[in-house]
Amino acid sequence: MEVRWERSRTERLTEGLTVAVASVLSFGLLAYPAAFFGAAVRHLVTDTGTTVFSRLSAPLVFLTFVALPLVLARVVFRSGLRKGYERLTAAVSAALTLLGLSVVSFAALGLILVYAD
Repeated sequence: MEVRWERSRTERLTEGLTVAVASVLSFGLLAYPAAFFGAAVRHLVTDTGTTVFSRLSAPLVFLTFVALPLVLARVVFRSGLRKGYERLTAAVSAALTLLGLSVVSFAALGLILVYAD
């Protein structure tokens, strides 16, 4: 006989708030460097003296730095669910992964912007 355990409303709310706060902080960390780097990519792509390789690689690097934290946070969340953790525990570990990778991406974008010229 299987016993189905229902999650309480507060647990679902806590899980949702944890993920929402981590997503907002991650977006805040990446918004300015992503916008600045996006403008630099647009300038690089429309510049007449650039090579085809740089025109293709610059947007790929930009997308990698922005999308990688989200993809890896999803992998951590799914891995936590497969290991049998509760959804809240898996969400917290995914949120911490999202924040940590956003800080790393922020630092990497900052270094690229500083040393690109």
